Amino acid sequence: MRTGLIRLLMSFLCVGVLASCGSSPKVSYYTLGTALIENNPAVPTGTGYTVAVGPVSLPEVVDRPELVTRVGANEVDLDGERRWAEPLGSAIPRLIAQHLTHSLGAQPLLAYPYSAIDTADYRVIVDIQRFDSEIRSGATIDAIWTIRRMSQKDVETKIGRSHIQESTVGDGYEALVAAHSRALATLSSDIAEAIRAAAAMPKYHTLDRPRGQGR
Repeated sequence: MRTGLIRLLMSFLCVGVLASCGSSPKVSYYTLGTALIENNPAVPTGTGYTVAVGPVSLPEVVDRPELVTRVGANEVDLDGERRWAEPLGSAIPRLIAQHLTHSLGAQPLLAYPYSAIDTADYRVIVDIQRFDSEIRSGATIDAIWTIRRMSQKDVETKIGRSHIQESTVGDGYEALVAAHSRALATLSSDIAEAIRAAAAMPKYHTLDRPRGQGR
């Protein structure tokens, strides 16, 4: 009698274990948006120059598939059920290139193909030093960016800094990702302004090195 009861309990336990193994949690995937591009008129094309965007570097703590949120001064949370649909190192330069193409009206801008670096008129390199995400608070991006105007004689350089904070509109991860999309649009606007100023200078004119700018 006791042996039969034990076998019955063991069978229920095995069924429970198999059921729990078969039901994995649903994973949500997020992408950085281009709504700000789509909702604003584009600058007419024909400026006559090209720009190669990249590489873009990120802090190692956020350069991973999982969304990383800050939960304390020295603590972050990695959410395995919420992930980026593609690596940030690929998505961010392409998004910046799209914004620059839209706002500058330049020739098709290229997100860091190695073959295009030598032929582009300008090259943009971005070092994102802070890419913070806080639920119900917002997104913070600190970035140092470098614009190199390529010429046959020399490489002229301009360096800038952007500090951007975007509050979330709503709760949850979708609102947080949207805040990062807006912050990257602002970063792209800073870079576009600097390229526009550089393009207005005579060729081979030494580009200035501002101490930084931000919003």
